[in-house]
Amino acid sequence: MDAMIVRGGRVLNGEVEVSGAKNAALPLIFSTLLASGEHVFFNTPRLNDIQSACQLLNLFGCETKHDGHVLRIKVKPLKSLEAHYDVVRKMRASILCLGPLIARYGKAHVSLPGGCAIGTRPIDLHLEGIKALGAEVAMENGYVVASAKKLTGANVLFETTTVGGTENIMMAATLADGITRIENAAKEPEIVDLANYLNKMGAEISGAGTSIITIKGVSSLKAAEHEIIPDRIEAGTLLIAGAITGGTVTVKKSRLDHMPAVIEKMCEAGFSIHAERDAITIEKAATWRGVDITTAPHPAFPTDLQAQFMALMTQAEGTSVITETIFENRFMHVQELVRLGANITPKTRVAVVRGSRGGLEGAPVMATDLRASACLVLAGLAAKGETKVNRIYHLDRGYEHLETKLQRLGADIQRTGNGS
Repeated sequence: MDAMIVRGGRVLNGEVEVSGAKNAALPLIFSTLLASGEHVFFNTPRLNDIQSACQLLNLFGCETKHDGHVLRIKVKPLKSLEAHYDVVRKMRASILCLGPLIARYGKAHVSLPGGCAIGTRPIDLHLEGIKALGAEVAMENGYVVASAKKLTGANVLFETTTVGGTENIMMAATLADGITRIENAAKEPEIVDLANYLNKMGAEISGAGTSIITIKGVSSLKAAEHEIIPDRIEAGTLLIAGAITGGTVTVKKSRLDHMPAVIEKMCEAGFSIHAERDAITIEKAATWRGVDITTAPHPAFPTDLQAQFMALMTQAEGTSVITETIFENRFMHVQELVRLGANITPKTRVAVVRGSRGGLEGAPVMATDLRASACLVLAGLAAKGETKVNRIYHLDRGYEHLETKLQRLGADIQRTGNGS
């Protein structure tokens, strides 16, 4: 199994280009089930999760072709409406096929999803939303079994903000009779990107990016073309890579407005950041101070950058308090950072980080999930000596050739097949 060998101590400098957003690409891929024809997505990242999503569509009877960063999906009459466990277990986003299938075909048989072990992440809100639109939903042998003669528009109020739930209901409602109103909707840029594509297909959606999204159902949709937005989580990770090594790094094809809280906190820590067109640059800093963060739904600090920011705070002057409000198990990287010499006191959902520049020393560590993998690579960049990050397969679910991009900036990092 692959591992990543990181030899720390090098200052990263230069320019690097961010890939398309995984969390935007996945719902877009499943939205194609709403309309026959050839859908074309530009700037599609080459990731294991994308491959898994395409594998699932192929099992439904679609044809997918990923050439470079252009993904073509040809949707034909489906030969199956079952999202089998063998595919779904690899990737939580597979549940996003539920809304399109029930909306267009009136039936769906979808296995309960898998993904990173960072918390329970129940799909109850997805199912309650589908029920509100008139579907009958049951659980049978680990599968969600849903059916409806025709979905009907309704008011859907989410008790808790849910990105996947918002996407699923938004897709389902495009073909429902009447008007659907989603309240307490997620506001992430990926939600806006999905709404933009659905509107290109002929949907009538307004309010995406706000807490209230309105969908007026239409009788049918058509295939279209679309360029996927840049990955704000990868952009943040690369900016932190430059910051933690004391370098100056420009991240191209990134958008400042997609990560306001991250930029705010890095500036508060003492970094200088400026943007030009579609590029963000972080300037080198000799020292930076500890700052507190609390993860919350967009536009607040994203949970997907919490681990990476914690790595940065291990090198700060002073103490920072990191509070995780989204996932209950998203501090599993803490014990691995401690193995490298970090001074962190974790509690259930709060971690106190006492920074010390140059205090990390290389050691073998174990990646527990996607973002923890990136966190440990970043810590390795700042550590003395060699850090071996095992189980790096998590990284390939969300980062396209991260080691290659870091090498271009001057990092001493390489992949090896001897990880455990």
